[in-house]
Amino acid sequence: MRVALLACVSTGLFAWLPLAQGAAAVEVCFNYGCANRVEVVLAEDGLAGVAGVLAQATDADSERAAIARAVGMMQRLSAAQAPIAADRGGNYRDDEVEGRMDCIDHSTTTTHFLELMAARGWLRFHRVLAVERRTPYLVLQHFSAVIEETDAPGPQPAVPGVSAPVPDYIAPMLALCDCGEVLADIGPGVVARPELESDEVPGHNPGARFAVDSWFVDHGEPAVVLPLAEWLNGEGPNVQ
Repeated sequence: MRVALLACVSTGLFAWLPLAQGAAAVEVCFNYGCANRVEVVLAEDGLAGVAGVLAQATDADSERAAIARAVGMMQRLSAAQAPIAADRGGNYRDDEVEGRMDCIDHSTTTTHFLELMAARGWLRFHRVLAVERRTPYLVLQHFSAVIEETDAPGPQPAVPGVSAPVPDYIAPMLALCDCGEVLADIGPGVVARPELESDEVPGHNPGARFAVDSWFVDHGEPAVVLPLAEWLNGEGPNVQ
């Protein structure tokens, strides 16, 4: 029977490096707590597919849906050079498997993916924030990548080989993560944040924050994106 330390913390490092001809190197980590880190090189053609998905977004709502898909796509691209295809949602269905990922690995790697999307100009309605931690109970810790809706959309990026639609800017987790020994330098736990508790309204809602949590789902599936206030209060798919 395994004994695992699930100290779900992210380094939050800006860990991607542009290469020639549109390729990019991104750091992916796995095996719980970022015990293993691999720099994978994502080829231009694969990244063009990711860019094409994001280019179809016409407002913040549709961009969040595109971000969810794009994270899954980048996981699949990365799996050619790292063993993360073995990862399954939660922490128990991939017990002891090489390449498994806990919420440390997911929040860190997903943030790296989001930073690359932002640096390439593919995110027009959101910016990337630091990893967030939730503590719905005193001994449970869980982490997620986070995005924030911006005041005004950025320019439509050019996507080689993809015909992007004309943008329309007018229309407007209970996760079980037993982390008994969280790193000391992480900030104090948060159960809920009153300033984030108002309902998010569809359409343009600058300042609204959202968790982008790929830990809930199997490798390569779209990440779960939900309002950060709800995530902090324990919302999300019931996986373990």
